[in-house]
Amino acid sequence: MAFIPYSRQDIDTADIEAVSDVLRSDFLTQGPAIPQFERAIASLHGVNHAIATSNATGALHIACLALGVGEGDLVWTSPISFVASANCALYCGAEVDFVDIDPVTRNMSVAALEAKIDRAAAEGRLPKVLIPVDFSGLPCDMQEIRALADQHGIAIIEDAAHAVGARYRNAPAGMLADIAVLSFHPVKIVTTGEGGACLTSNAELAARLALLRSHGVTRESALMEAEPQGAWYYEQVDLGFNYRLTDIQAALGLSQLTRLPPQRDRRDALARRYDERLRGLPLKLPVRLADRESSHHLYVVEVEDGISRLAVYDALRAAEIGVNVHYIPIHLQPYYRRLGFQPGDFPAAEAYYRGAITLPLFPAMTEDQQDRVIEVLAGALSA
Repeated sequence: MAFIPYSRQDIDTADIEAVSDVLRSDFLTQGPAIPQFERAIASLHGVNHAIATSNATGALHIACLALGVGEGDLVWTSPISFVASANCALYCGAEVDFVDIDPVTRNMSVAALEAKIDRAAAEGRLPKVLIPVDFSGLPCDMQEIRALADQHGIAIIEDAAHAVGARYRNAPAGMLADIAVLSFHPVKIVTTGEGGACLTSNAELAARLALLRSHGVTRESALMEAEPQGAWYYEQVDLGFNYRLTDIQAALGLSQLTRLPPQRDRRDALARRYDERLRGLPLKLPVRLADRESSHHLYVVEVEDGISRLAVYDALRAAEIGVNVHYIPIHLQPYYRRLGFQPGDFPAAEAYYRGAITLPLFPAMTEDQQDRVIEVLAGALSA
């Protein structure tokens, strides 16, 4: 019986040809495909600028730096995300704290955020940056989060790594943040192999992000401290990093974007099919909200209390169904425990984690494969 992964990249002959064309060209690293890809991503998400990066972790890092995060600053994010959402602040020398999730959306809770901001304001210890996470591709309550942040001068990096092509209140995800970050990892909605991007409509932030992703080196005379000595001249004006995407990767991304609408529709159709066929089982299903459209990067269910998540997980794995768990709460990781976080700090996140199982969902998944997942899951839940 063939193994069914929880997700899988979808590469077709057009993708292969796009990459082959670059391999036959004069540019493998920094060529014309990168700005083309950046313009396409910016257009898709309704912003003025996209800065492509080697991965989303690098994008999060330079987004923090571009917003001035440094020693003595505080950054808040969600405990239900991959560790990169918190690590990016530590890379800058800042401290990290978390805001508990909403049990329905699994995103940052607006009520918990408001209460935490009120306490922090009274103590004079507000965060410099807030990093809400669009978990599984469902956009956060960004209008409410933006309003709370603006009241206290807090910048927002929207971790939209799961949300390429998602929509919030009839607009693309990412538009309400100072900077939004996307991921193009192979299991994401669009892939460049590895890759990420920072999105912003602020020209100054875009210029800073572009500088930071490429060693802090510029060839633009307006940014230099001295007069250029010739056409070859460049200056390092800041301490940056090598977080550049390649033309090979950008060409793959551009090709993938041409199939985004049908791929997104297929993900939605599979998610709706799960919704229908899993209803009535002892599971908590992903929420659907009228004011936003998930990109359905993940389809995560939660087993009800009294059912062993481990037993269900093991039964599915034994049946060659590659379920996964997204995510172990960041504050429970050993590294973060050493920073002082403890079990019980964020009860909604911990309750979610105790029951969470990610079921397979990817555009090439067949209905027969999905039926097999549903059948084995139902059997495991009744065992």
